[in-house]
Amino acid sequence: MDHYYWFALKSVPQVGNVTFLRLLSHFGSPEQVLKASVSELSSVKGVSAAAARSIAEHDFRAWAEAECERVHSSGVQVVDILSHRYPRLLMQIADPPPFFYLMGALEGSETAVAMVGSRHASQYGLCTATRLAKELAGQGVTVISGMARGIDTASHWGCLKAEGRSVAVLGCGVDVIYPPENDTLYRTLCEGGALISEFPMGTSPLPENFPRRNRIISALALGVVVVEAGEGSGSLITAQYALEQGREVFAVPGNVTTSGSRGVNGLIKQGAKLVERVEDILEELAIEPLATHPLEQPRSFPLTPQEAELYALLCQGVLQIDDIIVQSALTASEVSATLLRLEMKGIITQLPGKRFVVV
Repeated sequence: MDHYYWFALKSVPQVGNVTFLRLLSHFGSPEQVLKASVSELSSVKGVSAAAARSIAEHDFRAWAEAECERVHSSGVQVVDILSHRYPRLLMQIADPPPFFYLMGALEGSETAVAMVGSRHASQYGLCTATRLAKELAGQGVTVISGMARGIDTASHWGCLKAEGRSVAVLGCGVDVIYPPENDTLYRTLCEGGALISEFPMGTSPLPENFPRRNRIISALALGVVVVEAGEGSGSLITAQYALEQGREVFAVPGNVTTSGSRGVNGLIKQGAKLVERVEDILEELAIEPLATHPLEQPRSFPLTPQEAELYALLCQGVLQIDDIIVQSALTASEVSATLLRLEMKGIITQLPGKRFVVV
């Protein structure tokens, strides 16, 4: 029941993040806010009479008790803004969440770069995201993303496969696995990274949640790398938040003939730092490379058209062999033979249950 009153105050209609924090500053704790009279609440700058009445009249007990039980039974941590564990960078934005839900551990993630991009990424975008994330991890940099399909998933896996730390900021409850095919990624992040969300337990992945969570992705990082994005992409929202928060914005140039590159190429026109190598990011952010020698160049490997097709599929996340057969244009026997070749080249590995993932 440690955060009972935090959950209670957050559940009150008309109490958003800014109002919550003003009340917290004035009264010292959510419990004292909820015990205050309407006149006392109304005396706080920025708190309307309607909000004061809503706080005084709202019956929060059942919901707050249920949320405490959900947190306890799921083994979820709650980090509030008064805790020494609350990230300093997140505290600096205009409307930081008063608290967030956490699976895993954030410690060691102070030097971080966010990587975002299209859910419908090309093979070029997926491979580039994987490579950059691996190289960032190799330099001790945490990779932040949103666990969405496409570039987000490739970024997380690239970092984790290099034994780095990765953090996913979710647009749903921290106990909700979305997209569902990322269940292995979700569990891996719980063990070797972190998942965080400002949304209550059990919150569905509603479309309106994702633009809001993007401000946290950018806030937790020193800079944001947009790998691939079309016009109107949600990744451009993250880039805009980054600019507003004083973060650096980077962009990987895309093919000028494809619509999926217009957004990211537009960022470069507007002044985003063009990224070809990981050094472009490290130098701009003044992050000293861990190695004194030049960074190892990414391993290259020739792929047949069939291998390239399956590699592009697996860059989007872990897939079971039956799903690969359904999603590819190959027969079952061709899929099996192609997966074996990719394994022998050291490009993918097989997990229990005939599930495959990019190394």
